[in-house]
Amino acid sequence: MNQTEYNGAVFARFCVYLKRFKLPFVAAITGMIGYSLIDVFVISQLEHAIDKSLVQGDLDYLRIAAYLIVPLFILRGVFNFMGTYTLSWIGNMVVMQMRQELFSRFVHLPVSFHDQHSTGQLISKVIYDTEQVSVAAGKALLTLVREGALVLGLLAIMFYKSWQLSLAFLVIGPVVALIVAYVSKRFRMVSKNIQKSMGNLTTSVEQVLKGHKVVLMFDGQEKEQNRFQDRNNHNRQQNMKLVVSRILSVSSIQVIASFALAVVLFISSMPGMVDNLTAGVFTSVVVSMTMLLKPLKQLTTVNSEFQKGMAACESIFMILDQQEEENTGVKKPQRVEGNLEFDEVCFAYDPQGEQVLKHISFSVPKGETVALVGRSGSGKSTISNLLTRFYQPQSGEIRLDGLPLADIELRALRNQIAVVSQQVTLFNDTIANNIAYGMEGVVTREQIVHAAKVAHVLEFAQELEHGLDTFVGENGLMLSGGQRQRIAIARAVLKDAPILILDEATSALDTESERYIQEALETLQKERTSIVVAHRLSTIENADQILVINKGEIVEQGKHKQLLDNNGMYAQLHRMQFTEGA
Repeated sequence: MNQTEYNGAVFARFCVYLKRFKLPFVAAITGMIGYSLIDVFVISQLEHAIDKSLVQGDLDYLRIAAYLIVPLFILRGVFNFMGTYTLSWIGNMVVMQMRQELFSRFVHLPVSFHDQHSTGQLISKVIYDTEQVSVAAGKALLTLVREGALVLGLLAIMFYKSWQLSLAFLVIGPVVALIVAYVSKRFRMVSKNIQKSMGNLTTSVEQVLKGHKVVLMFDGQEKEQNRFQDRNNHNRQQNMKLVVSRILSVSSIQVIASFALAVVLFISSMPGMVDNLTAGVFTSVVVSMTMLLKPLKQLTTVNSEFQKGMAACESIFMILDQQEEENTGVKKPQRVEGNLEFDEVCFAYDPQGEQVLKHISFSVPKGETVALVGRSGSGKSTISNLLTRFYQPQSGEIRLDGLPLADIELRALRNQIAVVSQQVTLFNDTIANNIAYGMEGVVTREQIVHAAKVAHVLEFAQELEHGLDTFVGENGLMLSGGQRQRIAIARAVLKDAPILILDEATSALDTESERYIQEALETLQKERTSIVVAHRLSTIENADQILVINKGEIVEQGKHKQLLDNNGMYAQLHRMQFTEGA
């Protein structure tokens, strides 16, 4: 598919959104065309007003015109409101639908997609790109239809009144079309660059606001200011390129149109033509040609807005065309026993890159706890990510109660698993609602309070003015790391899933909080199959089995005492932590 065909496909897909509003769209088109036709009608009557009234002295025509002019312009105003309001309504509805579809796609895309795209770029698509589509669906389409109808109407008057004088426009038409075609490509290319630079700007702001404390502590204000200045200036340059293209295209078309007007005036000055022209016909043709300059300018100007909208559509459609998270499973178990098996599992984040996990095999009977230990980057957390099917292994198989994970429907699978990770995500809502996230309407207030009590959330929540109904701020900004961790554990308690994943769950806690949390975790792990990714080895001494992971492979496996006696990597890690503790 060449570029022209691709652009046509993007426009056709955009029109699908407009087709959903057929009746309002017909009303909008009627209003815009009616608005322009009234202007055309008024200009068409200039010949009669001049020749009959002023030249021949028929003043009744002027009197009739005086009676009709006010109702005509009232009708013109009605048409203008009908076209403008309806098209703006359609534009906002289209943008609302696109934003909803984008948001829906974001929450259903796989984790790997979000790993490869910055949050700022994705936010920019929802906020900025969709706004450009709104302009294309509203202002641009309004001008294209309304001014296009006016141009056609004026040309019809000119050729009807004097086709000889109007022939000049047949010459400039193809030239104008060539300029518009070239400029449209330029507008589309520059618009894509503007969208990309807006994404970079959003990313810069987002990173600085999220990492504000790091910027302050490491004296990074000047560095971040310079980085933002470069991106801000690049965005300005791209916008100025769009402005230059718009100005040059408008000026070029108006100059060409002025040549046509000059030709008409020159032809009119010839003796043979003057004999056949009346004052009214000459005035009608010249006024029509003069009035053509404004709609031609607006059509060229709005072309840039329309091309920006089409470039934005292209950017949005690229996201909407992304494959959703693969969900091949059809089986929906209500509650599994919790028997886990990893069978020769291999995985790499980049299929062409080095494997992160190499032939991992182990099994966990229901109700038992397996701990994963090893140096950072050894692949411990990747195992838990494969279990939740955030990623798919390249080879091997993971089974739950004998069922391959790929055969279990995603929602049903994740309902069987509760996760408490090192990085706790809280929403700007109350403590109670954060604990019950995703289970609103399913659990009672008493169950939430019980979970908060088990996870020692009540101990700090009762000291707050609104208790469990206290808002925690963006990502729990109003709480300490330990308090956020307790809420995450309360979430897992409330979910009451048969499988529990603890990914460095106590790493953010002080000694006192860890004692409370360890007690809560031990209660939580009872009668559950648990996968514990641990850095502090003191927290997993009672695990049923410990797997030592190194460079994606299981190098040791056994219980705490047995591994210490083996004097291998686990014993070495244990000695290092014991020395640090001492």
